[in-house]
Amino acid sequence: MSLAIYRKKRDFKKIREPRGQVAGTRCRAPIFVVQKHRASHLHYDFRLEMNGVLKSWAVPKGPSMNPADKRLAISVEDHPLAYAKFHGTIPKGQYGAGKVEIWDKGAYRVVAGNLRRGELIVELKGKKLRGQFALLLRCTPCTTGAM
Repeated sequence: MSLAIYRKKRDFKKIREPRGQVAGTRCRAPIFVVQKHRASHLHYDFRLEMNGVLKSWAVPKGPSMNPADKRLAISVEDHPLAYAKFHGTIPKGQYGAGKVEIWDKGAYRVVAGNLRRGELIVELKGKKLRGQFALLLRCTPCTTGAM
């Protein structure tokens, strides 16, 4: 995993966000964090510790405990593990400008699936989010150019 995209989007001389590095393997349950982010549009950032970084998704409508609810989760760049503790205000003019607060956090475990195969079921053990949640990744062909 790389944090190159994360670092490229930020001016660390002007912000308090952690620069971070890819972390080594730890002997504890991996963590998750959900950050409420009041940027240009209110959304929630869902992050799972995987392979030394936080795999991250922006969830515009926020999480739901109702199994019938489906939520769009847009994949964003990996973040350093230290970002799990980040809260505060990102200054105007900087990427992601706005208030960030920790909405929930805890440990998680993979119940089934694999992100590479496009489906991951995790059990979250947070204060607000407890239980099993599914991430279903659907790719559509890009029609606006190469990636």
